[in-house]
This record gives sequence, C-alpha cells and structure tokens, in this order.
Amino acid sequence: MGSNVGDRGAYLAAALDALEQLSPGVRASSIYESEPVGYADQPLFWNMAAELHWSGEPVALLELLQRIERRVGRRKRFRNGPREIDVDILDFAGLVRASPDPVLPHPELASRRFALAPVAEIAPRWRHPVTGLTARQMMRALPAHPGVRRLRKNL
Repeated sequence: MGSNVGDRGAYLAAALDALEQLSPGVRASSIYESEPVGYADQPLFWNMAAELHWSGEPVALLELLQRIERRVGRRKRFRNGPREIDVDILDFAGLVRASPDPVLPHPELASRRFALAPVAEIAPRWRHPVTGLTARQMMRALPAHPGVRRLRKNL
C-alpha cells in the first residue's frame, strides 16, 4: 500500500482497517518512506505491506481492493502520479499469471525497493514465484536510488 497525498498515515490506516474486515488477523509491516518512481515531481510516499488470507479468486480480490481505494478516497490522476491510497496485490500464493488483471506476481515488484522492504520485514522467507529470490536478495541487486527508509513500526 502507498500514499503520498494528504494525511498519508490516515489513508494507510483506513486501508489497513478495510483489509482487516476482509481478513481478520492481517499482518502489517512498518511504514517506509520512499522516493517516487516514474513521475518524480511529487511528494515522498509512505508505503507498507500487509499479508492477508483470501480464499477467493485473484480477480475478486482486485475488485475489492479497488473498491477500498475508492472508499478511502483515491482520486484518478495519471499513471505513477500522486495518490491518496494505492493498494496492489504483489503475490497471490505463488500464482503466476500474465493476464487478465491482476498480473501475478506484480510485474514491477522485483524492481521496487519500496515494496520489497516491507515484504522482507513481514515475510522474510517469502520467495518470488518466478525468480526464486527473496525480497532481501532482490533489494541487494537494486541501485541505491530511489531510496527507502523505515519510519515507524505502527500506524
């Protein structure tokens, strides 16, 4: 999850609360601050990862996450632009699929330190279903920028 508009902590907390309604016992990472990727002229992001248990199909989960984004306050702007909240599916029990959406695992996960750092925190033994690498191994292969730093443990 990520946010870089308005009260970032409140948007993340609202999205996390909504995830708890879908899957009680969600495990969440610390909050990480990161530089924007893609469109650079925007505020820093706050990011976190959450692990939840879901027994439905990935498409149904994606639709629910998009509803959560709208309910929490996301407004459509432009790709990689500022956003109140963004909730993505990074992995779905190791499922690999190219289409339809959601593409799994998230196609840009291995190149995004802001997603890998929180994943490594809550699931240190998780391995990318295509490469077999852990989040920490993938992070070591990335350049130092754009950077990420852990801000705080809890919302």
